[in-house]
Amino acid sequence: MRILHFADLHLGVESYSGGINPETGLSWRLHDFLGAIDEVVAYALGSDIDLVLFCGDAYRSREPSQTHQREFARRIWKLASAGTPVFLLIGNHDLPNAIGRATTMEIFRTLEIENVTVANAPGNYRVETKVGPLQVVALPWARRSALLSREEAKNLTLDEVNERLEGIITERLNLEVAALDPSLPAILAAHVSLSNARSGSERGMIMGYDYVLLQSNVANPAFDYIALGHIHKKQVLGEIPPVVYPGSLQRIDFSEEEDEKGFFVVEIYPQEQGRRVCHEFHPVRARRFLSIRVNIGVQEADPTQAVLGAIARYDIADAVVRVQVAIPEQLVGELKDGEIRRALKDAHFIAAIALDVARERRPRIAGWSAEGVTPLEALQEYLKVKKTEVEPRLLLEYGERLIRESESEE
Repeated sequence: MRILHFADLHLGVESYSGGINPETGLSWRLHDFLGAIDEVVAYALGSDIDLVLFCGDAYRSREPSQTHQREFARRIWKLASAGTPVFLLIGNHDLPNAIGRATTMEIFRTLEIENVTVANAPGNYRVETKVGPLQVVALPWARRSALLSREEAKNLTLDEVNERLEGIITERLNLEVAALDPSLPAILAAHVSLSNARSGSERGMIMGYDYVLLQSNVANPAFDYIALGHIHKKQVLGEIPPVVYPGSLQRIDFSEEEDEKGFFVVEIYPQEQGRRVCHEFHPVRARRFLSIRVNIGVQEADPTQAVLGAIARYDIADAVVRVQVAIPEQLVGELKDGEIRRALKDAHFIAAIALDVARERRPRIAGWSAEGVTPLEALQEYLKVKKTEVEPRLLLEYGERLIRESESEE
């Protein structure tokens, strides 16, 4: 059985958009995200995939626009109408703002789209594939209010709430595991944070309280594979069974500059072949994010040329670029912003030209105050701590002369 596992699409992220495609009327950034899911669909239809498993967060917003819903539905329909089963798990961004409202993927259940299963609630979902049935134990994102009453949570700290939630979820998972048919393959699909996972751009997109589970809560050996969503960095946290975050399909900010983006293909071999599991990552084309860092010394003759030279060493075409310049305070006025921006014209988007200005530190005279002293006394104290190539006595004489001339003019 071959399963395609992906998560965290987040249609609707419009940061670093680079404008509108005049042919479609959609932002170029939306095209980035649609292009990624198009690669998922194309691979699934061309590579004998038995189930496409999406582990939550289809949209950036809990109330996505009609355009975003249309574009997501087009891709799901393309898979389902070709006979490929699709399993959609609800993530935290798929939940409405108020209890009682429909989730962003409720429409697929309402219309009873063939070959599409929507997991709105925890449970064991039996999915029929062309190679046989699969048990999918679903753990969609759980609202705290759905698990704990207001009265129960009233006097608890956040840590105590997390501990209570962890216990409730673990107990529910154990019940589902006890009901599994051991003769059939089984996977867990969960939209959760695990305590040992490396976080990514999801930290800036958290909506509400982000509870955390231990890996031991979910990595039950009764499952052949643990398919996760919510964390945007691709990572494999365990192998028996595999515990896998595929990460988001597109880079969302500079925290993911070095991250590879894509999906996993999972193969579960039948019991007669030893019930073993293999998983392989497949990258998609993701918009590049590029940081160019320039350190300018105080002796630099032309700071602008130093920055232009650094830019020339990189392939900036179609990338989201930020330039970070460390520069002494006295050279800031010599930087020519217009020339730097012209050098970045081939970038998809200029995120920032940021200056880290090193300001000159002036020596402080310990235990000394300027109040109640004459200018000549102040100059004497300054020359005691200031290292100069000129004889301090000579400087003091010149200073005294200038002070007296100034006083006589007044």
